[in-house]
Amino acid sequence: MNTPLRRVGLAMLTMVVLLLVNATYIQIIKADDYRKDPRNQRVLLEEYSRERGKILAGGNKVLATVQATNDRLRYLRQYTNGPMYAPVTGFYSQRYGASGLERAEDEILNGSDDRLFVRRLSDLITGRDPRGGNIELTISPPTQEAAYAAMEKQGFAGSVVALNPKTGEILAMVSTPSYDPNPLAAHDGKTQEQAWLAYRDDPRKPVLNRAIAETYAPGSTFKLVVAATAIEDGKTKDDQVTATDKITVGGSELRNYNRGFCNGSQSTVTMETALALSCNTAFAQLAHDVGGRKLSAMSAKLGIGEADLKVPMTVVPSCIGPSADNGCLTVADENALYQSGIGQRDVRLTPLQNAEIVAAIANGGERMKPQLVKTILAPDLSEISSFDEDSLSRPMSRSTADQLRDMMIQSEAKTGGDGKTSGLTIASKTGTAETGNDPKNTPPFAWYVAFAPADDPKIAVAVVVESRDVAATGGKLSATIGRATINAFLAGGS
Repeated sequence: MNTPLRRVGLAMLTMVVLLLVNATYIQIIKADDYRKDPRNQRVLLEEYSRERGKILAGGNKVLATVQATNDRLRYLRQYTNGPMYAPVTGFYSQRYGASGLERAEDEILNGSDDRLFVRRLSDLITGRDPRGGNIELTISPPTQEAAYAAMEKQGFAGSVVALNPKTGEILAMVSTPSYDPNPLAAHDGKTQEQAWLAYRDDPRKPVLNRAIAETYAPGSTFKLVVAATAIEDGKTKDDQVTATDKITVGGSELRNYNRGFCNGSQSTVTMETALALSCNTAFAQLAHDVGGRKLSAMSAKLGIGEADLKVPMTVVPSCIGPSADNGCLTVADENALYQSGIGQRDVRLTPLQNAEIVAAIANGGERMKPQLVKTILAPDLSEISSFDEDSLSRPMSRSTADQLRDMMIQSEAKTGGDGKTSGLTIASKTGTAETGNDPKNTPPFAWYVAFAPADDPKIAVAVVVESRDVAATGGKLSATIGRATINAFLAGGS
């Protein structure tokens, strides 16, 4: 009789111990994760009892603020020019959590960050209502506004990213179509739900931040990476490369955009001319000649395949290979290498990544970490911490970067920019990337990457448009938007 009782007792004791272990795991080890989970309504209710901090740009432009209310959620989050800045600010919703900077910098904005501990203690002692800290961004409002207006005017889906190449500051981050975060921040549950369902079910994906959460085939803009690899390997911009009309790759033909030779009937041209004419056969052959290992190494130095980049929002990795093996930096095979040389096959970049590539060229070969947050401010607007430049790598020498700059100046001239806009010298490259299973009948991705002034770069920009016309090109669609963004910044956007 005692034996069965002992067994029952041991079983109950074991369950109690397991219960205590599980409770300890949840309350100690997982507590922080649960507290930070945007779906945690109790935390959100607690946060709504505090005055959430502001998101600012350009010194005094308020992008996100709060308004006091008389309901149980004491403060209503409000967004100025919501759709224009939604890819940056994200949304803050009682029902649907948070996204963008609202999520990435939540602890500062809600006041729970360790750097605000003394201020929280002071509020507790003095009886003042607790408040969150504020964030000032690197975004240049005139630049953001010009890029957004240019995309919206044409009804384009796509993205514009602009960087300060010398510091890594993100000057513009546009994603269109966009959405208004204000209904998601409403205190009325039905309003939130209607907005969420409308955004979620919209096939145009307005909530998707295309700048950092979507990748595109970069087309001919990737020729800059191939050229950088070749020059670092010993070639120069004046070396001759093939200008033939076609290359046979795996039983099929890889041709130039014009279906003929790159430059009349010439069998070879300089690498500089090949880039200006966007010669596919030249760069497909160059990629094959330098080899997959060297192309992968250059890509990695430029940030492609990087899985942990935060700005502070997480950026999805860009790839040149088909899988996550080796950071998606391994080109599938020799045939794929030819196609990778012209930015097709498995090559896919975020607009931010393409902006980083051109910014590294503009900065003499040095890649700076892209960052959105300029200053962390206390509730009283006193400075807690400020932007700190961070050099990530030097993918190429200054000599290589200078040669690429000269090549890009010639490329700009060939796209109708004459290398100059109102006396301003721009260095650029366009790209038209085929997409889909039937690329000849599927609208391409139209790219434009550039920096200016070419001799003393202050802004680097990447534009991608998800075109609706099978005949569209980067020079026709994206170049105008890129130049408008550059001009807005240089006209006083800083």
